[in-house]
Amino acid sequence: MSARFEEIDWRPTPMGEISLRRRRDPLSGDDVYEVKLGDEYLMSSLFTKGEVELTRLGLAELPDTPLDVVVGGLGLGYTARTALDDPRVRSLIVVDTLAEVIDWHRRGLVPLGEGLSSDPRCRLVRGDFFAMTTGDGPRGLDPDSPGRRFDAILLDVDHSPRHVLHPAHATLYTKAGLTALAELLRPGGVFALWSNDPPDDAFGAVLAEVFTDTAAHVVDFDNPLQGGTSANTVYIARRRDG
Repeated sequence: MSARFEEIDWRPTPMGEISLRRRRDPLSGDDVYEVKLGDEYLMSSLFTKGEVELTRLGLAELPDTPLDVVVGGLGLGYTARTALDDPRVRSLIVVDTLAEVIDWHRRGLVPLGEGLSSDPRCRLVRGDFFAMTTGDGPRGLDPDSPGRRFDAILLDVDHSPRHVLHPAHATLYTKAGLTALAELLRPGGVFALWSNDPPDDAFGAVLAEVFTDTAAHVVDFDNPLQGGTSANTVYIARRRDG
């Protein structure tokens, strides 16, 4: 049995102090993994339905053909793991700005880390997803092939389009930023975005200016900490054909 609480790793980063913690849930007896950035909780293995549904809803829009996928934001790995569990996915690039998070997975410090790191279809790439898509320099999400396009881009980094982790991220959620991101998708490809906020009509309108077949899905999940249920939002948008 694990200790009731353990700080597995703590490191300073350009975005603030990041820590990986493990605690034992007093009700279930299961280990719960949590990531904090400063005083903010970024993610918890207690709440993963939104990350899973981000992948499931995004890939559900695509045909039964081999898929090349990018995940922006590694976290505890649930979005990436769900992508690799889809037999259509032949390649997956996971981009994260924090080398520390990638290191947790490669060292097997988080439950899904060994499986992601050892899967030959999966590459963990250190990089700034936002600079790679909307920056002033060369754009591209595959460091080995900057002009490469993908069937799906799944993004789970910021709390929401209105509540970003860094001011530089805000550009992505504008018409210009989304247009730049759409150029990295193949015709008919899908962009999917996780948000911790309710559906945002203003952002949905901007999304619809760039993409077609846009939708905002509310994902409900049990919240044993607060009681009752909580909800995330998953936005889905398809690049126009041609």
